[in-house]
Amino acid sequence: MMKKYIIALLVAAAIGNTAKAQKQAYETTVDGVKVIVQPSGNDIVEIQTIIKGGVQNYPATKAGIESLAMSALTECGTLKHDKNSFKDELDKVSATVYGSSNKNYSVVRMNCIKGDFDVVWPLYVEAITQPKFDEKEFARIKQDAINNIKQEDSQPDNAIDKYADKVAFAGTNYAKDPSGTVPIVTALTPAETKAYYQSILTKSRMVIVVVADLDQAAIEGKVKAMLSGIKQGSAFAFKKSTFRTEKNSIAVEKRDLATNYVEGIASGPAAGTPDFNAFNVAMRIFSNMHFLEVRTNNGLSYAPQAWFSAGQTSTARFSVSTTEPDKYIAVFDKLVEKIKREGFKADDVADMKVTYLTGFYYKNETNSAQASSIAANEVLHDNWKRSLTMVDDVKKLTPDDVSNAFRKYINNIVWVYQGDPKKVNQLLYINGTLHNGDNPVMH
Repeated sequence: MMKKYIIALLVAAAIGNTAKAQKQAYETTVDGVKVIVQPSGNDIVEIQTIIKGGVQNYPATKAGIESLAMSALTECGTLKHDKNSFKDELDKVSATVYGSSNKNYSVVRMNCIKGDFDVVWPLYVEAITQPKFDEKEFARIKQDAINNIKQEDSQPDNAIDKYADKVAFAGTNYAKDPSGTVPIVTALTPAETKAYYQSILTKSRMVIVVVADLDQAAIEGKVKAMLSGIKQGSAFAFKKSTFRTEKNSIAVEKRDLATNYVEGIASGPAAGTPDFNAFNVAMRIFSNMHFLEVRTNNGLSYAPQAWFSAGQTSTARFSVSTTEPDKYIAVFDKLVEKIKREGFKADDVADMKVTYLTGFYYKNETNSAQASSIAANEVLHDNWKRSLTMVDDVKKLTPDDVSNAFRKYINNIVWVYQGDPKKVNQLLYINGTLHNGDNPVMH
């Protein structure tokens, strides 16, 4: 009881802080680009320039090109600084500027002390608008990217994730791996990658997030100057898609591993839809129950996981490493049946709502985390203010809302398996107890 009381106080304090921030946060438009500003109440400046699209921007045959381009912005020099002198200027003031990408968008980030803003901003603008793509440095970061791809493929947890994406999303944008493949990345040239970057660097794809105590006029002036050399580009629409499979399936890949890896993908509500928050809470409760049943009660896996993966295509995911995959699917099906039949307990829903909100605020204590949250909500939900209204939205959820969201989306599942094919009975995964829209029954 005392624990719940303490957590409730923490959330109440967070709510109070957010209410203050909400009054101050605002958006403005500079030359057609939305700029979202969250005053920080501290001396740190965090700016993130978002380029929307992610895997939507390139064909499967060029997967990896955007990730490499974003690395090149600060790793291959600019027209005014080579790579080393660029880094030296940042190091003098302990600032950071770098680019990265994911399946949904890319981001170029800068972080510095407010007093050094006028030193770091020009470097940030250089990286975005005047990258050099030096051939020697490009060869270095390309080899690093290739090494990272090989390393990820050699790690079973990463390999099963990528295999699941490849199978479940076959023929769609989400099947693309932002890191690319060794053959594709090997063939990329500095000129081609630079041309690609210039093609996606358009005002129509951009959103800029500022978390800092800076004057609005100063922000708008700086951004306007940066945008002066960036083309408008054609109208851009961020395309969301819904994942749904008509039947259970399993794809098996033989790998010589110490154990076997299993991952499942089921449907989930799209970002910005009414079921999103309820399903998010549902999957967090299910994750705890899944862990309890699979590891604690049955000893089938050291670290079973279940989570809600939100993006252009939002899905529920389940994964285990186990020497007994057939026993796992029996435990999984039984647990899902029980939840569909009985729903989640009211106490579990109430506890998870508090736990979720407390964790959300703890994770968003830094300027960088706040900017990332605003960016994700703007791109995925078309609503950056969601990060400020989260408390009220989640507080309104009822146990029925949460249980019904789980029932609605956890039906047929695409399973993938890596390990010893002789250890898995595929029919147990195909003829599971889950049917789209039906009440669960035992087979």
